[in-house]
Amino acid sequence: MANTNQDPSRLWTFLTLLHSLAGPVLMLLYPLYASVIAIESPSKVDDEQWLAYWIIYSFLTLMEMLLQPVLEWIPFWYDLKLVFVAWLVLPQFKGAAFLYHRFVRENIRKYGLVDGNWKSPSGGKGKGKNKFVDFITNKKGEHEAS
Repeated sequence: MANTNQDPSRLWTFLTLLHSLAGPVLMLLYPLYASVIAIESPSKVDDEQWLAYWIIYSFLTLMEMLLQPVLEWIPFWYDLKLVFVAWLVLPQFKGAAFLYHRFVRENIRKYGLVDGNWKSPSGGKGKGKNKFVDFITNKKGEHEAS
């Protein structure tokens, strides 16, 4: 006859393992697979969803790195992050595209980052940034000609 005391511990071990695998699968493996499929498809709609996902996921990761000391005190942070990323990723919600359109695109247009005419928050043109971009994009020898 099986020992009933071990059954709950085995179930808990299985659930813990499943929980630890859910994060990488949901946050990295599935988006990686879906991004490759999106690139190979002729539609641009899915490209937008996955580009938006990687932008928002990168921002989330950066914020997590900066706020790590604070997040260590929130015991359910990983669970909240998992639910949030599920909302970003799942095709039923398209949360990444929603957040991109609602917040990211608004700020990109506000500061003029898309058309290359970067504006500082004070309203002036960002001449320093344009010089840096010109320096990076121009080939050696083109600076002497101008």
